Amino acid sequence: MSVIVLPGQELTANQLPSQNTSRTLTLGPGLRHIPPVTIVATQAGELCTDSKKNAIWIENLGGRYLPHTGDLVVATVQRSSADTYHCTLTPHTPSVLLGQLAFEGATKKTRPQLTQGALVYARVSKADKWSDVEIECVNPSTGKSDGLGPLKAGMLFDVSPAFARRLMMGAGKGGVVLLEEIGEKVRFEVAVGRNGKVWVDSSTLAETVAIGRCLTETDEKNLDLQAQKKLVNKLVKTV
Repeated sequence: MSVIVLPGQELTANQLPSQNTSRTLTLGPGLRHIPPVTIVATQAGELCTDSKKNAIWIENLGGRYLPHTGDLVVATVQRSSADTYHCTLTPHTPSVLLGQLAFEGATKKTRPQLTQGALVYARVSKADKWSDVEIECVNPSTGKSDGLGPLKAGMLFDVSPAFARRLMMGAGKGGVVLLEEIGEKVRFEVAVGRNGKVWVDSSTLAETVAIGRCLTETDEKNLDLQAQKKLVNKLVKTV
């Protein structure tokens, strides 16, 4: 049974994930910690938990994406200034900033030359109420890309932020086995953004379009596991 919370509502102990002594409790989007032990909702939505990761968050019922530090996103470059790319995450959110050196091994001579409309897979590095949201394509502690960076070729598909989160949970954990089922039949690359953007690239345009159709149809119709498998079998046969 789903639990709906409202802004300002305090969570009770039985609403938290089952006790996991090996992991610190992780608060996701929509929650705030008030010392010493109070956890308060900052937005309305469905309360979601992951006992294995000892994590808890609120799924926004409004369907709009709000950036949070640590989110993986697919961003579109709008324009560039002296040392920054100005990017969009969704049509309704302000531009976010991506440093031109925020890439693995980037220098002024080797940094990626991104033009308007280019796509990048990035991580939200800063998100607060008082300044511009910032994203990065490198792990600052290791200097490695960790799979982030420019996305070349392929196609971009829109899904709901809630469905994007389910896709990012892994095989079957969010009630989605779509990517695993497709992967058994065709080779493809995918980058799922928490902002409801999914980039897909396959060996042919027809395969890429078919994968995108599987994603959008599963999201729109809220297909169960069996229906997802049938959809994949049906669409893959057409390519």
